Amino acid sequence: MIALLDYGAGNVRSVQKALTAAGGEVALVASPEEVALADAVVLPGVGAFDDCVNAMQRQELFGAAKDFINTGKPFLGICVGYQALFEKSEEFNSCAAGLGVFGGSVVRFAENGIKVPQIGWNEVEFEQPECPILKGIESGSHFYFVHSYFPKPTDESIVATRTTYGETFASAVWRDNVFATQFHPEKSQRLGLKLLENFVQLVRS
Repeated sequence: MIALLDYGAGNVRSVQKALTAAGGEVALVASPEEVALADAVVLPGVGAFDDCVNAMQRQELFGAAKDFINTGKPFLGICVGYQALFEKSEEFNSCAAGLGVFGGSVVRFAENGIKVPQIGWNEVEFEQPECPILKGIESGSHFYFVHSYFPKPTDESIVATRTTYGETFASAVWRDNVFATQFHPEKSQRLGLKLLENFVQLVRS
């Protein structure tokens, strides 16, 4: 069972439909007890960093997510769910601490002639083509983004893909059992579905 964390602020329905279409057995989960029983966890996200982190804290999903990651089972963060894996964010003078799974902070695009937020399709160039969720996808493929902020990892070795929009940033990361994307696979049509299928296969293996 893939636990899709429902903390009241994520785009859970579209992610649920996409994971189900990718062959996953998906359950919306809102308690730490349900997280502990899962075979995999997906943390979706739309909106602000603090809203995500604070909502997870209120539902006791924050600690549950960290505990789950330590089990070594597959974990996928999407958009703000990706950003929440880092230590902190500068969004709206953020005060909330992130999960701290990865070192680094979430920063805003410099508005040097680009439109912020980035909304639309952009290329994803592979840094780690061996990353399991990228199997069967070519470097340079396009995925769908909606964001004004992005993480800056302190450990460059976790960067799985990079994307350029005004500046080049880490658009996906991977370390051990933890995968995360700034782009939205659930909105990225065929290739997004392929990425989610790869994640589902990891759950089954």
